[in-house]
Amino acid sequence: MQQSTHSPQSKSLSASAIDSAASLSNLQKTYAAIPRERPHTPLLDKVDAPIDLKTFSESQLITLADELRLFLLYSAGQSGGHFGANLGVIELTIALHYLLDAPQDQIVWDVGHQAYAHKVLTGRRDKLGTIRSKDGLTAFPERAESVYDTFGVGHSSTSISAALGMSLALRYQDIAQTVACIIGDGAMTGGMAFEAMNDAVQQDADLLVILNDNDMSISCSIGGFSRHLATLWESGYQVDISDAGEPILCKRPVMQAFDRRKRHKELRDVPQLEDNLFKAIGFTYFGPFDGHDIPELLRVLSLAKQLKGPVLVHIYTTKGKGFAPAELDPVGYHAISKLPAENEAVEDSPKESKPLLKYSQVFGQFLCDKAAIDHKLLAITPAMEEGSGMIEFARQFPKRFFDVAIAEQHAVTLAGGMATQGVKPIVAIYSTFLQRGYDQLIHDVALQNLDVMFAIDRAGLVGEDGATHAGVFDFAFLRCVPNMLIAAPKDENECYHLLNTCYEYQGCTAVRYPRGVGTGAVITQPAQVYPIGKAVVESVLGQDDAANKLALLAFGTMVEAAQQAAESLINDNIESDCQVHVVNMRWVKPLDTHLLETLIEQGITHIATLEEHMIMGGAGSAVNEYLLNESPTFKNSHPVICNIGISDRFIAHGSPAEQMADCGLDVVGVVSQLQQLLK
Repeated sequence: MQQSTHSPQSKSLSASAIDSAASLSNLQKTYAAIPRERPHTPLLDKVDAPIDLKTFSESQLITLADELRLFLLYSAGQSGGHFGANLGVIELTIALHYLLDAPQDQIVWDVGHQAYAHKVLTGRRDKLGTIRSKDGLTAFPERAESVYDTFGVGHSSTSISAALGMSLALRYQDIAQTVACIIGDGAMTGGMAFEAMNDAVQQDADLLVILNDNDMSISCSIGGFSRHLATLWESGYQVDISDAGEPILCKRPVMQAFDRRKRHKELRDVPQLEDNLFKAIGFTYFGPFDGHDIPELLRVLSLAKQLKGPVLVHIYTTKGKGFAPAELDPVGYHAISKLPAENEAVEDSPKESKPLLKYSQVFGQFLCDKAAIDHKLLAITPAMEEGSGMIEFARQFPKRFFDVAIAEQHAVTLAGGMATQGVKPIVAIYSTFLQRGYDQLIHDVALQNLDVMFAIDRAGLVGEDGATHAGVFDFAFLRCVPNMLIAAPKDENECYHLLNTCYEYQGCTAVRYPRGVGTGAVITQPAQVYPIGKAVVESVLGQDDAANKLALLAFGTMVEAAQQAAESLINDNIESDCQVHVVNMRWVKPLDTHLLETLIEQGITHIATLEEHMIMGGAGSAVNEYLLNESPTFKNSHPVICNIGISDRFIAHGSPAEQMADCGLDVVGVVSQLQQLLK
């Protein structure tokens, strides 16, 4: 590697060009407020496809970045959605679409939190206000939405694998196209990213990886990899790229746009950049560069994309760049809600009643309460401290809190290892992300019947985040695993006590609860231990001598909808000759088979199961399997059965109410399906 003490621009730009680029970079603006009116964006309005960028000058591209940033601020205020990550990649997105020939060249975004600017520049500018709304743009890149969305994303750490697959397939077909993927430092902590890098080197694939390093995932990046990136920053040097594409070690210019947070107190000796992790694996490494300097990005990426083999360009960006409040609070501005209407009425005095608790807050309260009296409790999260409600626990019990970064597989096996040493680990994880640790759940926890509890948040439909984040498969993939217990609370109070029940149980357990707030149920103290596998009859409505007797078996938060549907059937005289038993099943595994037998013996003529989950393989399927294969009374009486849940399809994004109605899981939909059953 050559070495130089000169500014990196001096190798490919003249002195006047350097001054020009510096002055252009300083034109970028910072905003302090989200505009309520559609801003004036004359340059952006000319961009209907990436090809429209090709005629822009560098100064126009920088002005375009300001306009695009202001437009994204306005759009986010109208629709809500992911925020900070999008503001941080505006310059990078412009540079990529200026230099590459999409859609022929392939651009792959990791996770997709940061793809709004990409959507705007690829013909979806005027639709951005519909993002995350029913029938509007998706929250993440989706192949069915645009030819420029080369790969559907939503989960972390997939981009290098997908891009490598594209590169190898193109090479096999003798098609010469650039394949570039953008991955954040948070996503790079996922093991899949390292598996892909290892294979890319083995395959000698032509692949351009852009590491967008903003020292953040959703919250601050942590761990050894983050520490390694910090040492590269602290070195004060960079590996620049010469006009011939050769790496040159030189002093890094001052990057005023980026202020890396000094959270690593004991950095080891700063290594030479030529010995960094990426080069050790076998990538050609360049960086770090200022990810908000458009002239510099154009210079570096135009050279890097011409190189053969796996290449990684390391850039630094600021999450929330260009919006002052987000730069100061990148965690709080990861995503925002839409602005309230200006004429929205403001009440003279706050309401007396307390706000409803989120289920994540219920979990956080349980953690702190239980840890205070049980020193064996340890808690693990794969980079979801805030979302899972663990901030207060982490503050009170820092030695018992383990954030393992975006590494779900590791989180599960880590818990298994802990459980062998006499402690009780709790894995706090979103349902959609537990899917990524499924083999570990089976092989490393359940097979050994280790004492691990899973607190599964965001179960069921999740509204605007759409199909990628819906937790509608967990009943199915958990209940088929031996040694697993699965609890589904109906409200906040029951969630608290089922968490305690599963914690006290010696073995593999899971408590599954939804996103958002509960019903307002008051949490009672002290914590109870419920009987394992015992359901609760919530109510019996209608006359004992009714011709039709319906058992409505509801799982989890669908108990409330079941109760309302039963009341509608009886009180509104929709079914005048019917009696309804509303049952809170509480447990998916084990089922309360004794209650099922009792209901049938009491003359139940119809059975309906109700769950916010896929019908195939779900809780209703568990009821069917028992009745058909094991129940002695069912064979003699044969009540009519129907399963109410989500049909065999992915549910598109929309508001929670719209999604429930779409699936027939709102009260109106449930009543309609029960009427069909009773006919």
